[in-house]
Amino acid sequence: MQPFRIDVPESDLDDLRRRLDRTRLPDALPGAGWDYGCDLDVLGEVLDHWRHRYDWRAVEARLNEIPQVLATCNGEQVHALHARCADPAAPALVLLHGWPGSVVEFLDVVGPLSETCHVVVPSMPGYGFSGPTRRRGVDVHAVADGVADLMTQLGYERFVVQGGDWGAIVARRLAEAHAHRVIGHHSTMLFAMPGPDDADPMAGVTEADTARLQRAGARIAGGTGYMAIQATRPHSLTVAQHDSPAGLLGWILEKFHAWSDLTDGDLWSVYTPDQLLTNVMFYWLTGTAQSAARLYCESARAGTAATDPWTGRVEVPTGHAVYPGELLQTPRAWAERRYPIVHWVEQPRGGHFAAFEQPALFTEDLRAFLGALGLS
Repeated sequence: MQPFRIDVPESDLDDLRRRLDRTRLPDALPGAGWDYGCDLDVLGEVLDHWRHRYDWRAVEARLNEIPQVLATCNGEQVHALHARCADPAAPALVLLHGWPGSVVEFLDVVGPLSETCHVVVPSMPGYGFSGPTRRRGVDVHAVADGVADLMTQLGYERFVVQGGDWGAIVARRLAEAHAHRVIGHHSTMLFAMPGPDDADPMAGVTEADTARLQRAGARIAGGTGYMAIQATRPHSLTVAQHDSPAGLLGWILEKFHAWSDLTDGDLWSVYTPDQLLTNVMFYWLTGTAQSAARLYCESARAGTAATDPWTGRVEVPTGHAVYPGELLQTPRAWAERRYPIVHWVEQPRGGHFAAFEQPALFTEDLRAFLGALGLS
């Protein structure tokens, strides 16, 4: 393990500028908006900002204010932000991102949370400066084992884990396979479904739960094509994303629009262009669009895809924050059959990228969960 600072060669930024200058967008269908995928008018505006106003060096300086490490964990390179608490006896907290996110999602919560915890934010193997991966079989179980190895190398025998999207699945896997080390398990995307032995699957499910399930189903409808592609043939479409910054941005931008809790469908009601571009830069500068997408394929082939955690039971104390714009809305009655719930909160706003969208609510919730665990 060694200290790490981000220092992107100027030649890489020059190459990006040249590619942005040569962008060729298709003609926009009048009035299409986001109905067919990425809104090309919005995409054009963000591309213009990227080329003429976005300042990577300022972002890089901000990132390097947070201590970072680079290590080999479970055979893979792992990069992580590591903000220590002033109190050496404070608990350790791992924050785990998913796709198409990155450690950038957590930049606004690392400082506040490090007032009470040692905060570790890994880039998952295959993502950002932890990638690309160069071997077969790096599935969600391998990622979880890599995170556990990272925490050992950092000197944390026990820790609290939090995740959303793939991070939620990795967090659950840690709570299963490394339960003796995980003090608490928190999720913004809690996987639980009625099992075959449940006499009445809808027992305890409220009208409010049903309404949330229906709204979530409507949000998901027609929006899972990306998963079919990335879980079966990730090496096809990602060639274009690796070669074209516009192609990469269009693929990712659409998901932030579809999965975030926006006001009147306006991306800028929640994010700034710089925030979304910094997240995309973690894929572009590291050449990890393909290896990140490959996590879907490797996990599906190994039987560890997102459907895997629906059954079985986790014995680690669990907390869940229900964000209204999240794609997965799990009724508490179902969750309590699969987890020992010690903390449950329904948030007033926020979507799939909870820490990114609502950092204050996210921080407050994590502190409350730590309190429920007796750690603050």
